[in-house]
Amino acid sequence: QVQLVESGGGLVQAGGSLRLSCAASQSIFSINAMGWYRQGPGKEREPVATITSGGSTNYADSVKGRFTISRDNAKNTVYLQMNNLKPEDTAVYYCNVNARLSPFRGYQNYWGQGTQVTVSS
Repeated sequence: QVQLVESGGGLVQAGGSLRLSCAASQSIFSINAMGWYRQGPGKEREPVATITSGGSTNYADSVKGRFTISRDNAKNTVYLQMNNLKPEDTAVYYCNVNARLSPFRGYQNYWGQGTQVTVSS
């Protein structure tokens, strides 16, 4: 089973920055896409940013120009650099990894446990 360990959440003032990290267990055979999602109070989970194995990125309109997703394939780790944070960015952030554990198995989606990001005004 894939384990995803997230870190980097916390409390920050509006305009501040945070960097989230999500490390996947080394038992993975290969990783396809990686991404970050968030779920604000009373809201549904929504995609924030994704990155393919080739490095192509995609962002939600609300975070374009402020957030940057990156990955380190050697470490099976995905990052989310969040700058100019706004109160509306307050949410639990989840990492998502599309991976397979062996060449004989298909790709599946795995989720981290979530990390809280709170932005005060």
